Amino acid sequence: MAQDYLGNTVTSDNEATRAAIDDFVGGFLGYETRAENIAAAADADPDNPLANAYAGFLWMFLEAPEAPARAAAYLDRAERQAGRATRREQLNIAVLRAWVEDDLPKTLRLSDQLSDEYPRDLAIAKLHQYLEFNRGNSPEMLRVAAKVLPHNADVPHAHGLAAFAYEQCHLLDQAEGAARRAIGLQRKEPWAQHALAHVLLTRGQVEEGAVFLESVSDTWQGLNSFMYTHNWWHLAVFYLSRGRNQQVLDIYDRHVWGIAKAYSQDQIGAVQLLTRLELAGVDVGERWGDLADHLAVRQNDTVQPFLSLLYLYGLARAGRPEADTLLVAFARQAEEAPEHSRETWRDVALPAGRGLLAYARGDHEEAVRHLALAVPRLVVIGGSHAQRDLFEQVLLDAAHRAGRWVLAQQWLEVRRNGDPASVPVNRALARIYTQLGLPAEAAGAAERLQQILARVGAAPGSAHRAGAVSA
Repeated sequence: MAQDYLGNTVTSDNEATRAAIDDFVGGFLGYETRAENIAAAADADPDNPLANAYAGFLWMFLEAPEAPARAAAYLDRAERQAGRATRREQLNIAVLRAWVEDDLPKTLRLSDQLSDEYPRDLAIAKLHQYLEFNRGNSPEMLRVAAKVLPHNADVPHAHGLAAFAYEQCHLLDQAEGAARRAIGLQRKEPWAQHALAHVLLTRGQVEEGAVFLESVSDTWQGLNSFMYTHNWWHLAVFYLSRGRNQQVLDIYDRHVWGIAKAYSQDQIGAVQLLTRLELAGVDVGERWGDLADHLAVRQNDTVQPFLSLLYLYGLARAGRPEADTLLVAFARQAEEAPEHSRETWRDVALPAGRGLLAYARGDHEEAVRHLALAVPRLVVIGGSHAQRDLFEQVLLDAAHRAGRWVLAQQWLEVRRNGDPASVPVNRALARIYTQLGLPAEAAGAAERLQQILARVGAAPGSAHRAGAVSA
């Protein structure tokens, strides 16, 4: 029988369908646009069970309320042909059914079973990791990767899966080793590049991280919009730490916003970067307006709490009334969401949403009150350490603006331990130590700031807006 490029048996006599299946698997693992070819192949070969199951998966990755309905047509085709499919293909169809029905526990159980029986089915291992990532279960991400890696030592993407799982578990040495192994096997392994960027950011190796991403940016061709924009986003975060503000704005305009404006991940990456720029004191001009125009359709979107929180903040920051509508949807989820996610909505996403809305509207005491409840438990909403760090930054800025100098000093010094040469952190400390009546510490922070700016060649007032404090 025919096989995919990883050696898994495929039910198909159609060469074009088999090629599209390989495009989906390889493109999914490598974040390449060729994964999208599976939709046309499934339409051209409606009786192929696996091609239609994969097309259903593709629609589910849309991360939008309409995704299950769009996937259902392909699921129906796949199920009608399941009798002639292999067991592995039948399990893939069952995974899709459970996912479309929002039965997350069953989706995870079936994915685990599939990887046990067919460890070379790396698309399912990747899907399993994705679902665990979205609920903050990093140890399970690592277990999935560790289970399949011995069977896939020759596959760069498998080492990339392990690298990011290690990093999210704070196992930085193992993460770096796995990432470098993946990149050694295949230089264009964007997920491993991304994992290594996380490691370097967490260690405070900002200059090294920027140089590394610059050195591999030529490989970011043919990637889907998420991976392309997200790796540029990481480079922007490195630049922002060193006060290279104009370069960050250029990255936002050229590489982060405008690639696929309707896509969830592009939208939340843009919200993240504009917010970080403003927290660092940078004037972003009129950029919120265009972004909010594309976020407006998300006013009832509660597919994932992490995504929804960023939609809400983007809308609120732009002064759009849809932010209030979305917060009402949060409250509804807190009461009506499936059992597997209801607590996350009730105890974390809803107070975080209230805090973000208050912050965007200038009520900093209210923002501190709500965000302080949510931030310690944010891991359950999904997102990476680096992405969730934004919410801590907002809480820190709200504390400063509310005159909570002691809280701000404590959090800022913890941040400085992780990145001693951060321009925004040292700028904020200079101001806060002045407020606390500690002139020597304020002078020390100001001196560090000038030394950093001189070293990186950034103008002290470059695109800077007074008052912001975070990093």
